[in-house]
Parts: sequence; structure tokens; C-alpha cells
Amino acid sequence: MQMGLTQRQKAAVIVRLLLDDDQAAGLDRLNTDAQTLLAEEMAGMEVIDRPTRDAVIQEFCDRLEAVGLTFPGDLDGTLAIFGERISADSSDRLRRNAAISGRGDPWARIATLPAEQLCRIASGESVELIALMLSKLPVPRASEVFASLSRDRAHSVAQAMALTGEVTPDALRRVGLVLLRAVEDLPRPAIPTPAADRMGAILNFATSDLRDDVLDGLDQRDADFAEGVRKAIFIFGHVPERLEPRDVARLTREVDQAALLRAMASTAPDDAAAADFILSNLSQRMADNLREERDALPKLRPKDIEDAKLEVVAAIRRLEERAEITLKLPEADA
Repeated sequence: MQMGLTQRQKAAVIVRLLLDDDQAAGLDRLNTDAQTLLAEEMAGMEVIDRPTRDAVIQEFCDRLEAVGLTFPGDLDGTLAIFGERISADSSDRLRRNAAISGRGDPWARIATLPAEQLCRIASGESVELIALMLSKLPVPRASEVFASLSRDRAHSVAQAMALTGEVTPDALRRVGLVLLRAVEDLPRPAIPTPAADRMGAILNFATSDLRDDVLDGLDQRDADFAEGVRKAIFIFGHVPERLEPRDVARLTREVDQAALLRAMASTAPDDAAAADFILSNLSQRMADNLREERDALPKLRPKDIEDAKLEVVAAIRRLEERAEITLKLPEADA
């Protein structure tokens, strides 16, 4: 097999070369039929001589150089290119239309929906539909949705799960479309971030006395909202319970060292515990150096310490936004 390779055989040669160099990323984006044809073609080939191999590579490179512009070829890739430039309403409508026309899988879209939307759907649709939805969702997300159900409804959904084994693919697709339509009918808030999260983010950068005063007032007027705000707040004193020990070194590289030293100079009990946590998760040499520099600081104004703590918190938030660290969820109060 040295001459007259088919286009599929040429593709198999290129993929074989890419696999040798671990450069065949993206093969999983091929549909099942294309993957099967490619594998069958490779299974029927044996030896390709060097001149044939080189000719296939040259033809492949020539075709690449002739390409002026490429498009994803599917809706998911197209929406990824648009990013946040396209509204959530338009994105949802495009995905639903694609699913209705047979060009998309409704369950792929459902799996990406926020947990809050899935929980709202789970509380209102029939238990049979919800049982099918939980069967199709990834286990962690399905568990989260199931845990949001009332006790009686959870029992009913669990019993309905026994009936999901015999559902046909067509019926499953229709159920997915029904759930997508239900999601589309949910009211979409003009401000997507929950109010408690917004208030918590604001109080993150308030002085401690103002923050405590506002929380005390909220406790008297709306205890549930106050609890939500508390969970959304992240301050320097929360570092030991929210930051992973392995991420401390990354924080010290992100934040200005002078600000870190001033923050660790706070004598408030929670702040002192945060400083001890940071130092205990650094190398002995670096921790000793930071202790010496902190102890050598002149007397600091309270505002200087507060500003420094805010700077450390801002650095942690930047790391979180860049997905370089993941903060632990706040523990629920006993």
C-alpha cells in the first residue's frame, strides 16, 4: 500500500502521526460515525513507506496553508466564539431550536444549566420527568438537585427512578425538550447575581465596624437575608476556613508582600489566626523571614491594617476569578 491512498487513508496517516506525538487533541469532537470510520481505516492499514508518508504530510500542509478561515461547524463551538457577546436569552433559544430540529441534544444543554434553575424545575415538574432528569444529569449535580427536594417529593422521585430503565431514546429526547421549555419559561432576573451575594461583596470591602453594624441591623429586619449575606462575605479572618493550605504559597506570590505583612500585624483574634495559618503553610525559612519583618514594622494605624487586609482579600478573589484556586464553601452554622 504505497500509492493511491484514499482520503480516509490519508487522514488515518495524519492521525497516526499525531498520536505518536500526543498531539491528537480534539478527536473526541468527531461524531461516533467519523471516529468509527477512522478507526476501521487504521485497522486495515499496515506499512506506509517514507516517500508516501512524506507526500501525505506535504499535501496536508498545503491544504492547511490554503485555509483562510475556519468555523466550528456546530452550535456549541459557535456560541463559544461569541462568548458573552451574545445574550443568555439568544443562546438558550438557539440551543432549544437546535434540539427541536434534531441538530442538538437537549440533555447536553440541561447538564450545563445552573443548579438553581434545575432545582426550581425539580420542584414543579412531575416526579417521572424529574426522575429521568436525575438519571441523565452527572451524579454530583443530580445529588445537589435531589437534596433540594422536600422529603415527600424526594421519596416519590426515588420510587419513579425504578421506571426509567425502559424509556426509549425518542421519549427521553422529548422529555429533554419539555424540560428545556420549562427552563425557558422561568423568569430571568434583570440582575443575575443574588442580592445576598451582591451585599456580601460590598461588605467585603467595608471597614469591620461598618460591616458588623450593617449585619446587626439586617439580623433585626431579615434574619434569613442576613445569613445569606454572611455566607457571601469573605474577609481576612476567614482565610483559615476558606483557603486551601496548598494555595497559601500562590497567595504570597500574588499579593504585595508589604500589604501581607501589615495584614498579619493585626492583633484581632481571627486575624491573628489567619496570620498563623498563612505562616504555617509556608516553608520554614520564608515563614521565619515574614515573622521577622512583621515584628520589625513600626506601629501601624488601624486604617493601614484594614486596607492591607482588603488588599489580601482582593488578591485571593483575583486568584479565584482566574480559576487558579478554589475557595472552600463556608461551613453552615450549627
